[in-house]
Amino acid sequence: MSKIKTAVIGVGYLGKFHADKYADLPNSELIAVVDADAGTAKAIGDKLGVQGLTDYSSLLGKVDAVSIAAPTTLHHKIAKDFLQNGAHVLIEKPITVTIEEADELLAIAKASHKLIQVGFLERFNAAILDLDINAIKPVFVESHRLAPFNPRATDVNVILDLMIHDIDIILNIIRSDVKSIAASGTPVLTQSTDIANVRIEFENGAVANVTASRASMKTERKMRLFQPDSCVTIDFHNRAMNVYSKGEKEMFPGIPEIIAEESVYENNDALKAEIIAFLDSIENNKPVMVSGEDGRRALATAIEISELLSE
Repeated sequence: MSKIKTAVIGVGYLGKFHADKYADLPNSELIAVVDADAGTAKAIGDKLGVQGLTDYSSLLGKVDAVSIAAPTTLHHKIAKDFLQNGAHVLIEKPITVTIEEADELLAIAKASHKLIQVGFLERFNAAILDLDINAIKPVFVESHRLAPFNPRATDVNVILDLMIHDIDIILNIIRSDVKSIAASGTPVLTQSTDIANVRIEFENGAVANVTASRASMKTERKMRLFQPDSCVTIDFHNRAMNVYSKGEKEMFPGIPEIIAEESVYENNDALKAEIIAFLDSIENNKPVMVSGEDGRRALATAIEISELLSE
């Protein structure tokens, strides 16, 4: 089988890792890397033995698939150009700046029979991959995503930078329309919101309490999924999952015992798994694991939260 001709647009902090994976995978032929910074493009291109370009236009119609890791403001134009010229696209989160831009990309992809996959890396965390999404039906979700400050993502607020990962997972697990949102947050180190807490109520009665901070002194990425008879705790950072369920015995009169089961996973390469899944969908003409529709839905919720905070 012929290899999939690939390219990476934007090879800064994250894009350079995309390029490494495409260059290494046996079913990918990395053609070029592109970056607005000529020095960066040349350095990554030379390292991987491919072209290092500052303009992607010469690649239109010449590649089968691209990863887009450029600034979010450029996602729409770049993805539109490649979709209209026969390429599948993997777009780093958030999918676009606006819902209108996302809708246009979805329409183009549908009309051209091309795939859009959105880069929500936590979907490929080993703990999440082992979770039976269809079997779990939480009534309450609590998540915390805390991180030390990183200057590379200050073009967006903490909702679009960090919290959107948890928003995507929660929407995918609860599978119900959002009924209402309440949000509070504040700037700490930048001019936009750096720490926020959000309460999301769903039409099916489920509730999610979501906290994100990029002004923390520690890293924590945890989610707790409460069901009537059990609680599932996912530790994304340490790749572990704990399931707490009611036992048949009692720990106090009338109070059932709690049985704990822990699973700890090896440090899988989530980005490599993401790109492998993307290429597999292309080769086998099957749906991607994280669709453009998923990306749009998470973006819509993140925008609504951001608007509430700006008020």
